[in-house]
Amino acid sequence: MTMTRGTGRGRVLAAVTAAAAMTLAGCSSSAGEGTEDGGSAPVPAVSSSAPAKAAEKAGADKAGTEAAVAAKGGRLGGAGSACELPVTFDLAARWKPKAIELEPDSVLAGLAEQGTVKMVCEIDAKPAGNIGFLRVWRGEASEDGPQAVLKAFVADDPNASEAAYTQVKAGALAAAEVGYTVHSELMDESKKERAFAVTTPDGPVVVHLGGMDTDEHTAMLPAFELAKKSMKLG
Repeated sequence: MTMTRGTGRGRVLAAVTAAAAMTLAGCSSSAGEGTEDGGSAPVPAVSSSAPAKAAEKAGADKAGTEAAVAAKGGRLGGAGSACELPVTFDLAARWKPKAIELEPDSVLAGLAEQGTVKMVCEIDAKPAGNIGFLRVWRGEASEDGPQAVLKAFVADDPNASEAAYTQVKAGALAAAEVGYTVHSELMDESKKERAFAVTTPDGPVVVHLGGMDTDEHTAMLPAFELAKKSMKLG
């Protein structure tokens, strides 16, 4: 059977997210990761009412509406951080970043490429009580502007539709943002996703927010807004 790279990538990422969901459900009543002072803190269970509350705070995920911003939990992108990038931005509290490093000949290498960019960092929301990731993608330096980068990114996902692009600011940087819908084959439903892009002397950077479903995506929007509002060149 022949499978497009975009479809294969979607299934792999969806399967990882589904596995994360089962893991979170199984441990929501147990102790979570340790706190900075050595103690233990419970991992909050995902509340069915949380997405609705987040939707109200985030302005129902409408472009042009000032969205809620998550509490800051650190800064990512600089030298010595979990993911060294040509930009820096604030992380939402308890979100955990991890660098993505795949060998060029790895069978998974193609799944970490989309459009003109490659995935280099994954920021996990599970420790904060949500199911999803904020992913950072980088590309080679080119003449493409932020919107061209985003259009190539979305076009490379065969399950994406209803894309709406806007010109925005990421911190003081010129940026483009896109909101679109992706059909999840694993969940057999459509869900919202969002991304923004900036260009730097070292190439474009795309920050993408998915989520297990639209409710989880909406609940995580404040973390996306925090990254966008606080972005600076590295």
